[in-house]
Amino acid sequence: MFKKCFAFIMLLLPGCVGVPEGIIPVTGFDINRYLGRWYEIARLDHSFERGLENVSADYSLRDDGGIDVVNRGYNPDGKEWKEAKGKAYFVKDSSAGQLKVSFFGPFYGGYNIIALDQAGYSYSIVCGPDKSYLWILSRTPEMNPLLLSELVSQAKGLGFETDKLIYVKHEQMQN
Repeated sequence: MFKKCFAFIMLLLPGCVGVPEGIIPVTGFDINRYLGRWYEIARLDHSFERGLENVSADYSLRDDGGIDVVNRGYNPDGKEWKEAKGKAYFVKDSSAGQLKVSFFGPFYGGYNIIALDQAGYSYSIVCGPDKSYLWILSRTPEMNPLLLSELVSQAKGLGFETDKLIYVKHEQMQN
């Protein structure tokens, strides 16, 4: 029975790193320009980030060619910082913004960069393996409202439920 369940789970895993139908990850991607800190501006709700503010993600190169990922957010109810460390690898070639990321051992999820400021790498839109995962990221804790509106419209046009976006609060805090 265990072998059958394990085999079934293994069949499902490739779908977890896929790209939603109709979505194409960016091309001409340069990981070296993407490294560093990104601030979460807006997201669709998921239990692993529920209630968090001041959310950021830090990306750095790993010795094995992958990327170290450190996601961090503040829980104002518990008055504590939450942190998750993971690793990411390119699904195909490194010039496409399609990665797989893991925070839990051998289990990977899709990290698809579907919009990117190619000139300055100052903003990006990221989705998961389906359209229930969406993040709008910026190099700064605040984003120009006009640009944010454009990015939300772009995501809506791609079929994401942007009316359910959570806009993340960012305040000066000691960590």
